[in-house]
Amino acid sequence: QVQPVESGGGSVQPGGSLRLTCAASGFSLGNHGMGWFRQAPGKEREGVACISMSRRLRTIADSVKGRFTISTDNSKNTVYLQLNDLKPEDTAMYYCATKQDFGSGCSLMGASYTSWGQGTQVTVSS
Repeated sequence: QVQPVESGGGSVQPGGSLRLTCAASGFSLGNHGMGWFRQAPGKEREGVACISMSRRLRTIADSVKGRFTISTDNSKNTVYLQLNDLKPEDTAMYYCATKQDFGSGCSLMGASYTSWGQGTQVTVSS
């Protein structure tokens, strides 16, 4: 069963950093397009970053551009989301999503993905 597993969330002060990890359980990420999403209470799910199967294409949402980066370590079968200069409005549950044989690009639309993790909570407050 394809099941990405997120970790690395926590509570930080504004301006702090976290690195979220999405590990593949039971499958290889090598032929999967990957996306990171977040959802705050009472708000719609938002795509924040994605990376293509080739790992050559990365897309970052305007709301987090310049602060968040997405990367992979295929040897560890892992995708990372680096969160820098965190703001209270970044507080949300963060989810990793995957789709096998995604194609040449990636997407910040949740409907593009077929497998989702359980999420990891990020809380930013002073």
